[in-house]
Amino acid sequence: MSSISGELDALDAAVDALGSADLDGLNPDERFRVLERMETAIRRQVAAGHAIIHRLEQFEGFPPVHIALSDVLRISRTEARRRIRDAAQLAPRSTLIGQPLPPELPATAAAWLRGTLDPEHLRTIQKFIRELPHHIAPDVVADSEKILAKQAALLRPDQLDKVAERLATQVNPDGVFSDADRARKRGFTWCGGQHPDGMSTAKLVATPELRSLFESWMAKFAAPGMCNPDDQSPCTGGEPDEVRAQRDPRGHAQRQHDALVALVRSQLGNPDLGTHRGLPVTVIATTTVQDLQAKSGYAVTAGGTLLPMSDLIRMASHAYHYLAVFDGDNGRPLYLGRSKRIASADQRIVLHGSERGCSHPGCEAPGYRCEVHHVDEWVNGGNTDVDRLTFACAAHHKLLDQGWKTRKLANGDTEWIPPPQLPLLGGTNDFHHPERLLGEGA
Repeated sequence: MSSISGELDALDAAVDALGSADLDGLNPDERFRVLERMETAIRRQVAAGHAIIHRLEQFEGFPPVHIALSDVLRISRTEARRRIRDAAQLAPRSTLIGQPLPPELPATAAAWLRGTLDPEHLRTIQKFIRELPHHIAPDVVADSEKILAKQAALLRPDQLDKVAERLATQVNPDGVFSDADRARKRGFTWCGGQHPDGMSTAKLVATPELRSLFESWMAKFAAPGMCNPDDQSPCTGGEPDEVRAQRDPRGHAQRQHDALVALVRSQLGNPDLGTHRGLPVTVIATTTVQDLQAKSGYAVTAGGTLLPMSDLIRMASHAYHYLAVFDGDNGRPLYLGRSKRIASADQRIVLHGSERGCSHPGCEAPGYRCEVHHVDEWVNGGNTDVDRLTFACAAHHKLLDQGWKTRKLANGDTEWIPPPQLPLLGGTNDFHHPERLLGEGA
């Protein structure tokens, strides 16, 4: 113990020295390199801690290991169980008679000890292994684990997720679950009651069909300027004008929420829905005349939801518009009023198939949220030819006015080139094409 204490003292001293080091003299790229080494050191410490956790055992007078671990480290019970489970999968094992066995995830364990993996990487690999059907051969499972461990050392966790998804379909092309299995998992539930501010949290487990339907709906109705409850006359049909879209302060999640509100509200009160227990399928709320006149307090819905009076009044103002379709005074169809500079609908369809999403390295924005970019700038004489176009999300499209360049490679991929003074890597984007990272035959 004295030897280990000495090593821990040295570690504390090194952390103190690093924390008090003068970082003002470092160049921007040097600061990134320092952070990278520190991150690796932190991960290696976590791995060393897992090795100790694997050797923990319950002894007299102590609670079960996960409870003791959570109390000593002041972490949640859930986190303690997770660390114990991680340690069991990453530590060497032995048979009942003491013969040594490799870790359950040998390639992942080796990368974990080197400090190249983040806990999110580990979660992805664990989920992949856990969801494989039992009929997959052990050697296929082992090879798949090696592929993911290798890619995890190069990719962010969200990028690794895409690779794991594609690899799962490759090793089990018939699907991990049957249709009946997937159907049993589907569901929507509220997570507890309302929060003190009246908001609620929900959990949705969606089938592939529902997700595809949501993606299509949100692509239009969650776009900036659409279904904005703060607009005096929200745009719920057609296309929002540019001014309306530019002044929209909502985030992506807020726009999706409001698009879902518009979807449900457009159906409530629809005579085609029939009735429920003799009443129209709509929100039924109860309040007092006094609260309604004072515009304060809460109404209570038939579902038990406390509805602030301001929300009730706003919902009532929409009551006459449930069946109305707003085209938008300034909206216009995509096929009208377009110059030759703008890509045609046919070209966009081709780009959805070839690009799938933003072509900037590592960007996860899908094609629905992307703009068409001319690799050969139109103002400089470039043509609007589909083989010279690519997808770029709004944020990355703006980089092209800040020194970034793009060019088409011989294979048709779009390469992004950063300004030389930035400590950033350019290249192509495989996020939307994870099969490229799995080698030949993927």
